Amino acid sequence: MMHLGGKRNTSPTNFRAQRAQPVINPIALQPEPDGQRRRTLEISHHRLTLGLGLFAVAFLVIAVRLAAVTLLPGDHDVVRIAAAPAADRADILDRNGVVLATSLTTASLYANPRKVRDAEGTAAQLNAILPELEVSSTAAKLAGDKSFVWLKRNLTPKQQMAVNRLGIPGLDFQYETKRVYPQGNLTAHVVGFADLDSRGLAGAERSFDDVLAAGRQPLELSIDVRIQHILHEEISRAIADFTAIGGAGMVMDIASGELLALVSLPDFDPAHPGDASDDTRFNRATLGTYEMGSTFKLFNTAIGLDTGTVTLAGGYDATHAIRIGGFSINDYKGKHRWLNIPEIITYSSNIGSAKLADAFGAEVQQAYLQRLGLLSKSPIELAEVGMPQFPKNWRRINTMTISYGHGISVAPVQVIAALGAIANGGTLRFPTLLKRAANEIASGTRVISEQTSAQLRQLMRLVVQIGTGKKANAPGYLVGGKTGTADKQEGRGYNENSRMAAFIGAFPMNAPRYAILVMVDEPKPNASSHGYATAGWVAAPVVGALVQRMAPLMGISPIPDDAPEAQNPLVAMVEGGKDAPKKPESSVMPVAEAAPSPPPAAVEAGEPELVFQAKPFSATPVSTAPSVAVPFSVPDEKEMPLAFE
Repeated sequence: MMHLGGKRNTSPTNFRAQRAQPVINPIALQPEPDGQRRRTLEISHHRLTLGLGLFAVAFLVIAVRLAAVTLLPGDHDVVRIAAAPAADRADILDRNGVVLATSLTTASLYANPRKVRDAEGTAAQLNAILPELEVSSTAAKLAGDKSFVWLKRNLTPKQQMAVNRLGIPGLDFQYETKRVYPQGNLTAHVVGFADLDSRGLAGAERSFDDVLAAGRQPLELSIDVRIQHILHEEISRAIADFTAIGGAGMVMDIASGELLALVSLPDFDPAHPGDASDDTRFNRATLGTYEMGSTFKLFNTAIGLDTGTVTLAGGYDATHAIRIGGFSINDYKGKHRWLNIPEIITYSSNIGSAKLADAFGAEVQQAYLQRLGLLSKSPIELAEVGMPQFPKNWRRINTMTISYGHGISVAPVQVIAALGAIANGGTLRFPTLLKRAANEIASGTRVISEQTSAQLRQLMRLVVQIGTGKKANAPGYLVGGKTGTADKQEGRGYNENSRMAAFIGAFPMNAPRYAILVMVDEPKPNASSHGYATAGWVAAPVVGALVQRMAPLMGISPIPDDAPEAQNPLVAMVEGGKDAPKKPESSVMPVAEAAPSPPPAAVEAGEPELVFQAKPFSATPVSTAPSVAVPFSVPDEKEMPLAFE
């Protein structure tokens, strides 16, 4: 072999290239386990696999069970005390979406006496948190042998936390829903209340129980909380000022029948109805029935005008009282002269109204009152509705006294419906508590002509302009109506010191939109009323104040006094007015003295003899509808009760 330098390599050693040797794992050099060790390792492997499998199965079973308990109904829901609450009861809203009633989830406290070790001590500790749980009675419950006893329903969160902190075995909670009424007393008689198990017992809660229990969507009422508040406040003020025992009022949209407000006082807290007295739970607006006094003169006059029995220019002689046997009908502060129809309404003449009613007769009177809804129970959506009372044997004397609101008792909700009909053009629409869409408004039933309705609006406006209802006036809003003050019946007689003062009206009279009824039960005179407690002093001011407050809310603009639509031609027909008539001008003759003649065949045996004979009725006949009569006795007093104002 040659070197670079050209010299030969003389080294004796010859080198050869070597292959790379693999790295040897020391563990691999260990000898394979013998048979015994192999079996031990295999057993450990199998046990580990089995354990993992059992854990997986256990977790799977637990997961399935949790899913079943949480998502699927089953028998466990029946036996488990702390079951989840049922679907919430639907809310009740006013027409603008304000909540009147809703449901909240609350905790109710129960105990398993078998697990309570110290009944006396536990009762004492609970009493410190819940004072209404009397120690002795609670201890008796906890010492019993039952496995379940209720202690307190619907705890507040603070109360629940305090009981929880006691850490007493045997005490637990069940979650359920509680009905809550955010408006409190304000809508008590409209909304009503439900029991602890959310079952409706009164008001809308009862009437719409099935709908509310379904819980699908809120129940929208026609009530407007704003108007409800104003009416509630004004009637409360009148009750306080005149030391009355109660009162009621309503506001109705006469185009749809929707009630925007319904108040009955005294009222109660619907969240605690058990604490309320019978009187506070009594709904005077719908359940109570009353003699409404001179307010009925509007309906009586509507019948006379609609049948053609009389015209606005016609009238009757009110110089002397009407004497029927041992009875007499007189005027309160009478004019003692002939009165035309506007004067009969303005001065609220009982004599004139009675003679007008006698002219068209009992049959026509019954027919019209039936058509106006005054002889039938109101169909309003409440269970608390009174049945009207009227004579079973409708005699001639009944016809005359009913003309001015005595001898017939009706619910105020019936009166406001009839008032709406005579003011809105003659169409009767029954009051409703449900909010109505435009396509849901009932067409109604025509009960009087449009012409008669227009004449009644003028007469109603006249009462407020120069008559007994002047304190109901709200400048710019053309209020019209009629006062009525009636002695309350007691037994078979009347108590002259116990009266009902009422005002029914509508506004604006040029195009009426709302009907109003206000009544105050047993008002007492005060210094500001100069010793009077009649409707003109008591109820009329409530309406005037109400209209002034609610009209702007409803978007009604005031009308100037000199505007053409504010003028009333009937003012000139009343004494003191321009060109007021001084003698009869009606084609209908005044009631004349009766010639001696035997009693009419239709008069029942024993009925007092009449001292005048009415002109036979010859107007367009009106179809009669069957009426349900309730016996109603004629008072024993010789002087028939007066209808004031």
